[in-house]
Amino acid sequence: MTAAPLRLHPDRLFPADPDTRAVARRLYAEVVDLPIVSPHGHTDPRWFAEDAPFGDASSLLLQPDHYVFRMLYSQGVPLEAIGIGAPVDPRAAWRVLADHYHLFRGTPSRLWLDWVFHSVFGLDVRLAPETADLYFDSINEQLARPEFRPRALFDRFNIELLATTESPLDSLDHHAMIRASGWKGRVITAFRPDPVVDPDYEGFADNLDRLGAMTGEDVGSYAGYLAALRARRAAFAAAGATSTDHGHPTAATADLDRGEAERLYAQVRGGRATAEQAELFRAHMLTVMAGMSIDDGLVMQIHPGSFRNHNTELFRRFGRDKGADIPTRTDFVRALRPLLGRFGNDPRLSLILFTLDESAYARELAPLAGHYPALKLGPAWWFHDSPEGMRRFRRQTTETAGFHNLVGFNDDTRAFLSIPARHDVARRIDCGYLAELVVEHQLDEDEAVDLAVDLTCRLVKSAYRL
Repeated sequence: MTAAPLRLHPDRLFPADPDTRAVARRLYAEVVDLPIVSPHGHTDPRWFAEDAPFGDASSLLLQPDHYVFRMLYSQGVPLEAIGIGAPVDPRAAWRVLADHYHLFRGTPSRLWLDWVFHSVFGLDVRLAPETADLYFDSINEQLARPEFRPRALFDRFNIELLATTESPLDSLDHHAMIRASGWKGRVITAFRPDPVVDPDYEGFADNLDRLGAMTGEDVGSYAGYLAALRARRAAFAAAGATSTDHGHPTAATADLDRGEAERLYAQVRGGRATAEQAELFRAHMLTVMAGMSIDDGLVMQIHPGSFRNHNTELFRRFGRDKGADIPTRTDFVRALRPLLGRFGNDPRLSLILFTLDESAYARELAPLAGHYPALKLGPAWWFHDSPEGMRRFRRQTTETAGFHNLVGFNDDTRAFLSIPARHDVARRIDCGYLAELVVEHQLDEDEAVDLAVDLTCRLVKSAYRL
C-alpha cells in the first residue's frame, strides 16, 4: 500500500472567497517571519538549562500532550499503552498513535502535528500504521543531532521570548542555570501560586510549611503568609518573571477586611475550612494578588472555568494534567466586581482574563474589557485554541472591545515543538479575519497590516510588559 503524501497547503486556513484570500495572503506575508513571543506556557525550563538531546518521538511528541492522549483515551486506548503511568517500549507507544491517527482528522492537534512532522522533521508521507516505524526512526535519528537540541530549535523557531510557569515552591534553579550559561535565548518564568492559595490543592498544609521554610517567614500567621508570598514574587521577578497566573475554578473575587481575612486564614491553615470558606479564601486572595501586582508590577492572569481532574479514577492513578479537565459556565460580571471595584480603575494594574465559557465573550468579557482600564482579554484558550475557536473569539469580542483591549496570542503548551505551529495557525486566522474587514470596507489594507503586526507581537509585548 502506497503511503499518502503529507502536504501543507500554502493557503490553509485562509478564507475560501478568492478576493478575501488574496488579501489574507498579503497580510500573512507581512507577519509570517516575525519572531514568536510566547508569554505563557508550560514547557520545561530544564530543557533549555541542560540543552540535552530529546529522548525519542514518543516522550517528546506523544506523552506530554494532553490534547493527544485525551483523544486516544476517549476511544478506549489505556494511557499505560502509550507510556503514561507504566513503562512501555517507545516504538510500541508510537505505533499506537499511528494506528489511531485518523481520530485527529479535523482537530487542531492534527494541524499542529502535521506541521511538526513536515516542517521540523521533513517528513513527506502521512502518519499511518504503515509509516509508523519510518516516522519513529527518522524522528529519533534527527533528535540525536546537535541542531535538534532545545536551544538550537529555540533559535530555529525564531522565538524571541518564551515564558514557562512555576509554582512558588519551585527553586527556579533551571532558570538560574539558563541565565548563567551565557546563552542568548530569553526564557523567563511566571508565578503560579495555586498550590499555596487554594485550600483544595493537594498537600495544601504541607505546601504552606514549605513556603514558610523557603522564605523564613512565619506562615502560621496571616501577616507572615502574605510576607512569604511577597518574597516569592520578588524572587520570581528577579528570575525574569513579568506575570502571575491564577488557575482558580471560578472567577470569584472578594475584598475582606483584615480581621475577616485573618480568621479565614486560620480556618484554611488548620484544615477546617468548608467548601464555601475555601472558595471565599481563593476569592479574597485574587484581590490580594491584584494589590500585590500594583506594588511589584507583575501582570496578573486569571484562568477560571475549568473543572479540574473531573475523572476521579484517572486523577488517582496518574495525577494532574492528564486530560480530564472540563470547561464550566463562568460568571464574570458579578464575580469580578469586588476586585474591579478596588483596583479596576488603577492603570498600574494589568489584568488579563481567559475563559473556557465562550458564551461570556460578547455578553460579559468584551464589555468589561471595553470599559475597565486595568482589564484585557486573553486569546481563545485551551479547548478553543483552534481555527473555529479563534474566529468565534474575534467575531464576538472585537466590535465591543476593539483590538487593543486584547493581548495577541499565547500558546499555553507543554509541547515545545508545537509552538511555531500554533502561532502560525493564529497568524493565518487573524489575517483571514482582517482580510474580511478589508473586503467589506471596514478597514483599509494599510490599517489591516498594522493590526496584523499588533496581533502578532506588539500587543503581547505591551500587555505582558516585555
